Amino acid sequence: MPGHAPPVADERDALLAYLAQQRQSLRVTAHGLTEEQARSAPSASELSIAGLIKHAARCERGWTDLVLQRTRGPERAADEDDASDFVLTAGETLAGVLEDYAQAAAETDAVVHGIADLGQPVPVPKGLPWFPADVEAWSVRWVLLHLIEETARHGGHADIIRETLDGATLYPLMAAAEQWPDPWFSPWEPPQAGRPRPARVSAAD
Repeated sequence: MPGHAPPVADERDALLAYLAQQRQSLRVTAHGLTEEQARSAPSASELSIAGLIKHAARCERGWTDLVLQRTRGPERAADEDDASDFVLTAGETLAGVLEDYAQAAAETDAVVHGIADLGQPVPVPKGLPWFPADVEAWSVRWVLLHLIEETARHGGHADIIRETLDGATLYPLMAAAEQWPDPWFSPWEPPQAGRPRPARVSAAD
């Protein structure tokens, strides 16, 4: 996928295209990482790239379930808290959470394509302090906008974590992961002993 969303035909196409673009920006932060790096939390927070991808998949499933008003069953053990969404268990791998994220994304897209009216109401869960008590329902349109917002926010977290790990930034990672033919950006390469980290490039450069 190029560095920008493709042309869009209508509102549904636009929302799904921009969500796909933000998903890919999050996924590409994991390009070339070892399992240890993917699980590590080198910044001031406790977040890791693999943990963010795991959370993004669970987030999409949660909102898809809400749109369909279905109960999938608990995805976490009774003794887990919300922070467990961001932590890989001993049996989970980076490849596994990437595949799970792809499956969750495909399900979201299929559900949205199956809904005739993006204005279809999505009831607001009650009794949760982070949801508005004075709003009865959102819409499918609102849910898609929220997923774009949520994915972009966590993509920003992942950008900082990746740059902290090895200096890699988004476009060189995209150029490497997607084999861009015209090297406007020098593709990211695995660090080698003795080779300095890439220099920072300012927005004015």
